[in-house]
Amino acid sequence: MLVWTKPGKALTWLVFGLVFGILVIAPFAVVIAAAFAGSWNGVLPSGPTTAHLQEALSGDRLASLSVSLQTAFLGGLLAVVVGTWSAIAAHNASPARFADALHHLPIAVPSVVVGLGLLVAFSRQPFLLNGTKWIVVIAHLVLMVAFSYGAVAAALQRVDPSYAEVAASLGASPSRVLWQVRLPLLRPAIASAAGLSVALSMGEVGATIMVYPASWRTLPVSIFALTDRGQTFTAAAEAVVLLTATVLVVTLLDRLRGRPQT
Repeated sequence: MLVWTKPGKALTWLVFGLVFGILVIAPFAVVIAAAFAGSWNGVLPSGPTTAHLQEALSGDRLASLSVSLQTAFLGGLLAVVVGTWSAIAAHNASPARFADALHHLPIAVPSVVVGLGLLVAFSRQPFLLNGTKWIVVIAHLVLMVAFSYGAVAAALQRVDPSYAEVAASLGASPSRVLWQVRLPLLRPAIASAAGLSVALSMGEVGATIMVYPASWRTLPVSIFALTDRGQTFTAAAEAVVLLTATVLVVTLLDRLRGRPQT
């Protein structure tokens, strides 16, 4: 319902601010405060320190950040390639609904189920990937491809097909139409899909914890392990590192979005 009066608008913004602050801002603020807290025995933390952050940026924990970044770029960007190709291939095809359902199936079930399925599927020859980094990358690829497919498929519905038709009528080959017409028009959607896939991959833990080997432990898995052992402050510091890295990567990918070429 629209609110027209000034008191009504003020009350609406107040309620929105309270809800947004409690549900969104407060959890981030608590995590950041815990990352720099020497102790927390009262309402507010005490003894501010950077020791937890230094620990989060050293040794095996820094290696976990590198693993997360590599997994996000490998799995997330591969998901963009697969999702983009699938969306273009399924566009205007007769079993479009079947293709949509097929690509969204991995996110329709719990991620631990996806992880368990991959663990069983790739634990025997001839596809023995259990214990390698590639099973983690595949898990992220499977989970992220739905978001890439959805973003590109939605953009295809809004793109005017006449550009590709005119290019084809002027003698352009199908591959040239794809690379010089279709993909440039879809560049904003592809860049958005890349940012979303990488961001979600950076925080994925459900399937990862089912399949990861000891030599390829992502940062979310490290945070989960620290929290499980009661090392809350160090876990909070790693969460701050993960949040910062994710924001920087997504911002970088967002700069590639631009405007569609026409």
